[in-house]
Amino acid sequence: MAGILYLLRTGCQWNAVPREYGSGRTLNKYFQMWTRARVFKRMWQAGLMEYDEVKGLEWKWQAADGAITKAPLGGGATGQNPTDRGKSGTKRSLLVEGTGIPLAIEVTSANRHDVVMLAATLDAVVIERPAASAAEAQNLCVDKAYAGGPAAQIAEERGYLIHVPDKANAKEKRRRRAGRRKARRWVVEVAHSWLNRFRRLLVGWEKKKANYLSMLYFACAIICWRKCEV
Repeated sequence: MAGILYLLRTGCQWNAVPREYGSGRTLNKYFQMWTRARVFKRMWQAGLMEYDEVKGLEWKWQAADGAITKAPLGGGATGQNPTDRGKSGTKRSLLVEGTGIPLAIEVTSANRHDVVMLAATLDAVVIERPAASAAEAQNLCVDKAYAGGPAAQIAEERGYLIHVPDKANAKEKRRRRAGRRKARRWVVEVAHSWLNRFRRLLVGWEKKKANYLSMLYFACAIICWRKCEV
């Protein structure tokens, strides 16, 4: 596990991991075995439950957003990246709670619209989500890419109050609202930045979608445990 963590943090190849952790072939064998056994996802679930016990998850204000990364080797969940001259890329769709702790993540090809992944992302919360109510409303903050009826319907069906910036006259309206409420969408952008600090995730080298998800789950688990100590 320490060897896999070294690879996740540094982004090196399997055969470049220091021999003190074992051979790259052995590390990859265990990684594949633990991926099939959903070990990394269970680690993330354990990290979330520990964080909830120690500090408490802030379910009231959640945020979602997608981020595109390069995937030069292609493979599952990759496609033409519209922001990188059509080169191979993958998109991860992330849901976080009020302080940026990851709650759910899904991956798809880079040329899929964020709204297409919204339902799958909201349904992928890895621990039990509290039921929303009039007294305990759950808000979902997203960017302008989610504007329109489809995203609003997806959020409403799952008990969320969706908050999307206005496209028309947005600058003037933000000026009038200044001081009345804070934007809460930035926390998901911070969470994407935390994930990018794991260099194995900065570029998608995994050809199998399940392997890439396992790396993401492992990183999310580490984020949860680190934030327990802050």
